[in-house]
Amino acid sequence: MSTQLAVGEQAPDFTLRDSTGTERSLSDFRGQSVVVYFYPAAFTAGCTTEACDFRDSLPSLQASGYQVIGISPDPVEKLADFATAESLTFPLLSDLGGTVADAWGAWGEKTFGDKTFIGVLRSTFVIDPAGVLVDAQYNVNAQGHVAALRTQLGV
Repeated sequence: MSTQLAVGEQAPDFTLRDSTGTERSLSDFRGQSVVVYFYPAAFTAGCTTEACDFRDSLPSLQASGYQVIGISPDPVEKLADFATAESLTFPLLSDLGGTVADAWGAWGEKTFGDKTFIGVLRSTFVIDPAGVLVDAQYNVNAQGHVAALRTQLGV
């Protein structure tokens, strides 16, 4: 299991392809507050709920100065289909193999039913304009998470 990040640490930079195939780096967002969330798989019930909650909350988050980035191990093509199907307008990044999730502590052992496997741990991070973590939440629930995050951020 990867090592979890702590509040006050510099957020690890990354460069990944988004749903359009464009390379995006966390450093591209320097000077802005950013919410980065890791999710296991596009088109699954929980991930769709969470993505749509971020979509529906995007205007208020952006009005308060927050940008949103979603990261999953899905290929770019699947992310493109997901973004189109759910009208997602924030960047969805492809972390094939989970290297970035691992660096952020969002990769580890999971249990689903009677199966145990390694994969993305649903996690959310808030990063300040200087690139420092101001919040790190691991193993969050998809349902209600974005509303709780907005309350916490005062958005």
